[in-house]
Amino acid sequence: MPVTNMEYEIGKKLLSRSESLCIAESCSGGLIAHRITNVPGASAYFLGSVVAYSNMAKIRLLGVQESVLAAHGAVSEQVVRQMAEGVIALFGAHWSIAVTGIAGPGGGSPIKPVGMVYLCVANHEKSIVECQTFRGSREEIKAQTAERALTLLWERLA
Repeated sequence: MPVTNMEYEIGKKLLSRSESLCIAESCSGGLIAHRITNVPGASAYFLGSVVAYSNMAKIRLLGVQESVLAAHGAVSEQVVRQMAEGVIALFGAHWSIAVTGIAGPGGGSPIKPVGMVYLCVANHEKSIVECQTFRGSREEIKAQTAERALTLLWERLA
């Protein structure tokens, strides 16, 4: 996947502010971090990422509360917010992106259909959560998730 202007612009903005980024991904499987690290010099602002695909990884690596997972499920506003806050605590970054969802083709339900994704951009002061339902193949849903997550970060930085 080629580097887009979005990744470059995010990097330039973070560098100009001397700020850093970390990422917690579930349904996108590392695609957001892949896009960020396609930019030469990203190591100046990108501290790292966690692909927390299982609930146990979310609990152990990101500090997501087991009770929150049990009450709301992995694909929820509450879990994505805890993922975003947990990855900031883990890496000590200024900003984080977190995503969790159902990439399909299976795993959906009438309440949480395939393509439903929760996205969060957070810093130490505030976290913004958004829910989207993307359409397409598994790969298309992952690509749309990564694009929207980067757009959310860009909007917060702008």
